[in-house]
Amino acid sequence: MTEKEKAAKGLLYNANYDKEIISDREKAKEILYHYNHLHPSKTEERQQIIRGLLKSAGKEFIIEPPFYCDYGYNIEIGENFFSNMNLVILDGAMVTIGSNVFIAPNVGIYTAGHPFDVQQRNEGLEYAYPVTIGDNVWIGAGVNILPGVNIGSNTVIGAGSVVSKDIPEGVLAVGNPCRVIRKITDEDKGKYKMA
Repeated sequence: MTEKEKAAKGLLYNANYDKEIISDREKAKEILYHYNHLHPSKTEERQQIIRGLLKSAGKEFIIEPPFYCDYGYNIEIGENFFSNMNLVILDGAMVTIGSNVFIAPNVGIYTAGHPFDVQQRNEGLEYAYPVTIGDNVWIGAGVNILPGVNIGSNTVIGAGSVVSKDIPEGVLAVGNPCRVIRKITDEDKGKYKMA
């Protein structure tokens, strides 16, 4: 079994010394270097570059540079996706993001983790567990989403949260560790003034 196959099965795999995995990361870095250094007016070229990197993307999306990921081919984004600057996705496993998801600056989505055992860690072993984010989710600034987490649709994750466990749909969740504060209700429609 290859190291990539081990990663896909959620087993410990060698991410630091396997030539195929290193080559895939280097390829992604080169693509992202080009992407992150394009003139802001080159929006069509930016979209083409990202489409070539990601597993799939909706028709309309915006990923503000700089954007960083490990591989790209383990990332799916839905329609009307928006991420602000400094999104980092460590995609050793699949990261599936639904439609109408808004991500604030400085967010990290991490599928990768390392064993507690020093010897295994020093051998370059890690694990990768998939992350899934539903539709209509807003993720606030500086949020960190850890391996294996699922975030339900229509949910808001408050700024600075560390999401280490699944969050259900239709709730406001915040904190470290991130926890559900309350359901989002119709009363939230009147929270902000409109012109």
